Amino acid sequence: MFTGWAESLLAGIQTFNQILTAGIAITAFSLLLYALTFNLRDRVARSFAMILLCVVVVFTSEAIQSAVATLNTMELFLRLQWIGIVFLPAAYLHLSDALLVTAGRPSRGRRRFAVRAVYAISTGFLVLFSQGQLVGPMVASFNPAPYLQLTIWTSIFTVYYLLVMLWAGINLIRAYSKMLTRSGRRRMLYLMAGATAPALGSYPYLVYGSLFASQHQLLFWTAATTINLVVGALLVVMAYAVAFFGVSWPDRVVKSRLFKWIMRGPVTASLALGVMTLLRRAGEFFGLPYNAGVPISVVGIILLMEHLITIVAPLWERWLFFGRDRAELSLLQNIEERLLTQSDLRQFLEAVLAAVRDHMQSPSAFIASLDNEQISLLITAGRPFEKSIELEEALKTTDDGDSRQVMRWNDYWILPLRQRRTFEMDIDQVPSLLGLLGVAATTPNLESDQKQALWLLADRAALALEDRSLQQRVFSSLEDLNQDYERIQRLRAAGRYDSANSLLAEDLDAPRDMAEWVREALNHYWGGPKLTDSPLMSLRIVQETAQEEHDGNMANALRAILKQAVERVRPQGERRFTTEWILYNILDLKFIEGRKVRDVAARLAMSEADLYRKQRVAVDAVARAILQMESELNKNT
Repeated sequence: MFTGWAESLLAGIQTFNQILTAGIAITAFSLLLYALTFNLRDRVARSFAMILLCVVVVFTSEAIQSAVATLNTMELFLRLQWIGIVFLPAAYLHLSDALLVTAGRPSRGRRRFAVRAVYAISTGFLVLFSQGQLVGPMVASFNPAPYLQLTIWTSIFTVYYLLVMLWAGINLIRAYSKMLTRSGRRRMLYLMAGATAPALGSYPYLVYGSLFASQHQLLFWTAATTINLVVGALLVVMAYAVAFFGVSWPDRVVKSRLFKWIMRGPVTASLALGVMTLLRRAGEFFGLPYNAGVPISVVGIILLMEHLITIVAPLWERWLFFGRDRAELSLLQNIEERLLTQSDLRQFLEAVLAAVRDHMQSPSAFIASLDNEQISLLITAGRPFEKSIELEEALKTTDDGDSRQVMRWNDYWILPLRQRRTFEMDIDQVPSLLGLLGVAATTPNLESDQKQALWLLADRAALALEDRSLQQRVFSSLEDLNQDYERIQRLRAAGRYDSANSLLAEDLDAPRDMAEWVREALNHYWGGPKLTDSPLMSLRIVQETAQEEHDGNMANALRAILKQAVERVRPQGERRFTTEWILYNILDLKFIEGRKVRDVAARLAMSEADLYRKQRVAVDAVARAILQMESELNKNT
């Protein structure tokens, strides 16, 4: 018999264990969604998803069973729990086989057959379960908890469960022995440690220890709660180790994404569930079957957690995951947050023109930008222009020096917008011209204060144009580096677990300079040294096309191959200016038709920076198409 304080302690442990069981189910389901979302294509992640699915079934059934009142419903969920238990050994053997393959020990057929055989055996036990032979009827009037009676098939399944789990453990040790890198061995240790928790914590040992449990209820519930705590923690450790399989992201990205996923999902949901359960139990204790504080508290906990995660996430990413690269990555984050987009630039320049018109009491003003020695109208304000502005003529009114002269052109005052930064220039070098600021003249002459204000506003506009030009050069450089970065990350990710084979595997990607050769040839599509002297001339398909169709003219042959490759990028159906046609339209308008960048951007309703990014993707597609054409020719001969 328990004393009053012992009964209260036992009730508290039971309540906490119920919350913990539900929390494990929530955690497993959240991690299952993570695996299905981010790295489902990887074999290790798919087999781990099977384990998570079994754990979700086991702990969800257990959590619901402990909260229901009717015996029929209680027995139903006790039986549903066994569906997850039956398939758990097969899922573990599947995971261990996938890890061996990843570690460089592919199956010669025997392990694959063994995995399928174990799944078949588990299916057989499921059939026995459906016929009521695997476990017996429920023992309801039993403390500390109801359970299903033991049968001869339960003992046979227990032996099968232990043998398959032992087999899977041996495979895990073999996979660990094949790890050559320090990070691979460390994560395999995490995975092996985490794998023990669901394997040992999911089996209902009460079918064998009911007598001991009835005599030592406090010890039983304390042990069950402790085991559930370990299962929940090691399940997260196991998910952490598996999260690195099948993805080429940097480690910091994997860690940050998984940590944020756990905080927003399992931690928030478990806290909300715990608060709801405790408030409901407290209300029942004080005779209040309905407690209005329950929904209010749950909503408050969810909102508070989401707010804290949003506020604290940048801090934990910086201090937990950036490591020694904290300064560089923080700089990149700041650049991303403060990046001057095309919309930001237009908004700022509109404000500058509004200030110019207000100060000069002018009906109209404009800003033009100079890109690649081509002057183009960037933004206007005020009344529409009565006639098209001849910007080339306006450009001629500016001098070659750096004087602060306001030029008169037709009915406009013209101010040159020059580069203000001089850290990359010689002392005597004239700052480069970025564009023009024009304002409709309302007086024959400008006062000194008007000139001073105009030049101040012009310097603001020049600073924005300079940042825009610098960002475009940075984006262009990043596009050039992106392909190499992706390849290195992919090889680094593969080399975590099988560096001996993965880093020596044949690289099936295009040559490093292939896309650059294609881009240069397309730029000189209608003639030029980048076409006639292109390294693409050495391709067999170009040489044979020249001999068979173009009388030995290599330039015409390369032009024809480029055209064919562009057509392979073309989607099926009638041409449209929609998202699926964006790559083909860029290739056709910019290279085949030879239109200017600003005209193509305007036609496709996108910014020039976005056009350059999409152009990189389109050129890569053409390079892959040419390689595919070359491969097809080699296979046919």
